[in-house]
Amino acid sequence: MTKTIFKLLIILSFVSCSKESSSDETTTEQTMYFPPLTGTTWETESISDLKWNQSAVQPLLDYLNLKHSKSFMILVNGRIVMENYFNGHTATTNWYWASAGKTLTSTTTGIAQQEGLLNINNKVSQYIGTGWTSETLAQENLITCKHLLTMTSGLDDSTDDVDPASLIYKADAGKRWAYHNVYVKLQDVVAKASSQTWDNYFNTKLRDKIGMNGTWVQIDVNSVYTSTTRSMARFGLLMLNKGKWENNVILNENYFTEATNTSQSINLGYGYLWWLNGKANYHLPQSQLTIPGSIIPTAPNDMFMALGKNDQKIYVIPSKNMVIIRMGDAADDVNLALSDFDETLWEKINALYQ
Repeated sequence: MTKTIFKLLIILSFVSCSKESSSDETTTEQTMYFPPLTGTTWETESISDLKWNQSAVQPLLDYLNLKHSKSFMILVNGRIVMENYFNGHTATTNWYWASAGKTLTSTTTGIAQQEGLLNINNKVSQYIGTGWTSETLAQENLITCKHLLTMTSGLDDSTDDVDPASLIYKADAGKRWAYHNVYVKLQDVVAKASSQTWDNYFNTKLRDKIGMNGTWVQIDVNSVYTSTTRSMARFGLLMLNKGKWENNVILNENYFTEATNTSQSINLGYGYLWWLNGKANYHLPQSQLTIPGSIIPTAPNDMFMALGKNDQKIYVIPSKNMVIIRMGDAADDVNLALSDFDETLWEKINALYQ
C-alpha cells in the first residue's frame, strides 16, 4: 500500500511539473513581439488561437468597407491578428496620417529633450527667436514648448496659418485650450535645437529605429506624414511598449507617461498631442465646450489615440496589449477626427472578443 501511494505521488508530481512547463510556454508565447526592421516578416496570431468570435469578423469588415476605409489592422502583443485592405489600397501604398501625425511630433520632441537638446518648459522663442507671433514680447515669452504640446498656447485658433501675422493673442498661455496648427512650430524648435533639418532628425532618431517608411509632405499650411499602414502600426507598437522597441529605449518612459496622461486642467482628454479616452470630460477641436464623459464610451477607458482628419486612427489599448489602425477616406460626410464612426467601430471591435 505504501509503495502504491509513493508511485501516485511521483505521478502527481510529474503532472504538476508538466502543467507548470505548459504554463511557462504559454507565457512565453504571449511576450511582446517586434517585427524585424527590414523586410516583410511579421508574426501573426489567429482569431481562433485568441479564442475570439470568428462570426464577428465579417460584420466588422463589411462596416469598414461601407465607411470608405483603405486599411485596417489589429495587433495583439505585437502580432498581426487582422490586416485588411479595401478599395485598391495595398500593404505597400502610402496614405496620409493627417493630425494623427501630431503624435510623431510629440514623440520626436521628447527624444530631443532626453538628448539634452531642449527643455519643453522653456519658452519657444529661446529656440526659434522672438517675433514668431504678433503678440507683445511679454505675451509671446509666456508660450513654452509644453504649451504647444498641450494646445494651450493662448493663440487665436480661428485660422490654421502659422505665419506671425496669423498668430494673434487670445489669452495668456496656459489659460485656454484650443486645437491649433501652431504645434508645428515644435518641428522648427527641434530643427534649431539639433542643428539638423526636421526630416533628418526625425528619420534618424525615430523612423529608422523602428523600421518605418514614410515622408513628411507640406500640404497648404500643414506638415503631413505619409506612410504604409504597417509603418503606422509600428509606431503604435512602440507606444504600446512605452517608448521601447524590444530592449532599445527610443523614448524614455517618463516623457511617455506625461505624453499619454492628462497634460493640463482644461481638457482632461488631452495629453501631449495624444487624445485620451476614459476621462471625466473633454473638449473637441474648434469648441470651448466641456463635454462630460469619455470620448469614445464604447472603447476601453485606458485607450490613448492618435486621431486625424477623415478618420485616420491609431488606437493604443495597454490593458489588452492591443494596437488598432484605420486609414481611409472620411467615414461619413463630416471630416472631423472624431465622429459617431468611432463608437460604432468599437461596438464591432468589441464583438470580436466579448
